[in-house]
Amino acid sequence: MGLLDSVIGAVVNSQGGGQGQQGDLLGAVIGMLGQSGAGGVGGLAGLVDKFQRGGLGDVVGSWVSTGQNLPVSPEQLGSVLGHDTVAGLAQQMGVNSSDLLGQLSQMLPQVVDKLTPGGQLPQGQLQDALGGAGLGDLAGMLGGLLKR
Repeated sequence: MGLLDSVIGAVVNSQGGGQGQQGDLLGAVIGMLGQSGAGGVGGLAGLVDKFQRGGLGDVVGSWVSTGQNLPVSPEQLGSVLGHDTVAGLAQQMGVNSSDLLGQLSQMLPQVVDKLTPGGQLPQGQLQDALGGAGLGDLAGMLGGLLKR
């Protein structure tokens, strides 16, 4: 699971150890990226499409590319993801939407960057790129690993 290790390592290093809630948030992000129905964004391709339709194609493009990641504000992220997705994640995390978006605006660029190491979206489903494990299993595993 080299790609999964890369994602975890990047988030842990940037979040000062990734304790507790950061692990839960990373698990929720992976879960959100893996779902195509309610609460999901349709994978990485769906997320990229949402950003492009929201006028932030250059921002998400920088995360996918091999160059420097452009920042995204919590407000921009909330606009792109939409109220239902943000509210669902906030409820899952037990935080308010504003706090969630603040944390997510820091984490999501890194996650997308690490899930696209070659500067391109992976082919197939996210679980294929992460080694074939079920997304529910991955989300739980990520949360558990980062809480240590």
